[in-house]
Amino acid sequence: MMKLLTNILEFNQQFVEEKAYEQYRTTKFPDKKLVILTCMDTRLVELLPKSMNVKNGDIKIVKNAGALVSHPFGSIMRSLLVAVYELQADEVLVVGHHDCGMSALDSHSLLDKIKSRGVTEDTLNTVNYSGIDLHDWLKGFNSVQESVAHSVDMIKQHPLMDKKIPVHGLVISPETGKLDLVVDGYGNEE
Repeated sequence: MMKLLTNILEFNQQFVEEKAYEQYRTTKFPDKKLVILTCMDTRLVELLPKSMNVKNGDIKIVKNAGALVSHPFGSIMRSLLVAVYELQADEVLVVGHHDCGMSALDSHSLLDKIKSRGVTEDTLNTVNYSGIDLHDWLKGFNSVQESVAHSVDMIKQHPLMDKKIPVHGLVISPETGKLDLVVDGYGNEE
């Protein structure tokens, strides 16, 4: 792992020395007035912006596993609220994708992997006794369309969200970049 960090830092030094950053200069405010919640999937890093005709400076982007708003007062919702109220985003777009790692994620299997890396049963019990149901917290979803619609609804219904902000939902193909509409935030549900 240290080698990867060393490579990153060496590249970064050259990047700065050659002033390669200049082509990416922009402000903290999104030119297209949009914040996107999407998945952290590696296939979407460049594909998603290219498929939507957005570039550096156009949008705010928030990523997590599955493009999920799983808690109304978690960091994802806080980020969306900051984007709207502080950073001038006028619309929210939730973009899930086909073949997502969160699709039908098995919490039992994931907890077995966690334990195999040294997290003890006592630690898991402490978390459970603290009021966190790990099986519920680590569960996936069966339908990406339903998951996107659920996240859109959580955002739209949030007590702190401006009700005039359109919240849209899409599903992208990680193979082709094709976008399928799930929720039209302007008022047309599919």
